[in-house]
Amino acid sequence: MTKINRKKWMRIVLWLALACVVVAIVCDTLVKHNTHGRAYDNIDSLPHNKVGLLLGTSPLDRQGNTNYYFIYRIDAAEELIKSGKIDYLLVSGDNSSKGYDEPTWMRDSLVARGVPEERIVLDFAGLRTLDSVVRAKEVFGQDSITIISQLFHNERALYLADHNGINAIAYNAKDVTLWHKWLKIHSREYLARVKMMIDLAINKQPHFLGEKVEIK
Repeated sequence: MTKINRKKWMRIVLWLALACVVVAIVCDTLVKHNTHGRAYDNIDSLPHNKVGLLLGTSPLDRQGNTNYYFIYRIDAAEELIKSGKIDYLLVSGDNSSKGYDEPTWMRDSLVARGVPEERIVLDFAGLRTLDSVVRAKEVFGQDSITIISQLFHNERALYLADHNGINAIAYNAKDVTLWHKWLKIHSREYLARVKMMIDLAINKQPHFLGEKVEIK
C-alpha cells in the first residue's frame, strides 16, 4: 500500500470513528431529553404505582466479587415497597442458562429483608431491558409502572416504555462509585442506547411472550 493510500484509509477510519461518536452522543442526548424529570432520587416526591419493575442483575460480578449494582437495586426496591410507594414488585431478569437465575436471586434477597413473598412476581424471561419493559405490559398487563434500577439504566428503560405505550416513572438506585466499574458500565451504556434505537427502528420484539399473568 502506498503512502497516499494509507493516508486515505486513515482518513476514512477517522471519519467513521467520528461518525460513531456523533451517533452515540445523539442517541444519549435523545434519551436524556425525553426522560428528563421522570427518574426520581427523592422517594417522598415519587408518585404511587401499583407495580414496580425491578430490572435484574446478578449478586456477583464476572470475577466473583460482590455486585453493588445488585445490592443497591435491592435497597431501592425494599425502600419502595416498605414505604407504600408500590404494592407489588415485578422482578424481571435473565434465567436463560442453568445456574443463572436473576429473578430468584433478587426475590430471595428481598424476602430475607422482610419483603412479603406474596408481593413479589417473577418474570424469568427478562433477557434484556427491552424484554422486561415490553413484557410488563404485554404479559403482566401493566400500562403504568415504576422502574427500579440505576439512573443510566432507568433512562433507557423509560425511553423504551414511552415507545411501547407505558406510562412509566423510575426510582434511582444508588450508583456504584468505584471508578473502573463506573467507567466500564457507563461506556457500555452509550452502545446500549445506540442498539436500543436500532431495535426500535426495526420494531424488535421480546424473545418470549406467552400467556397473560395477572398481578392482583
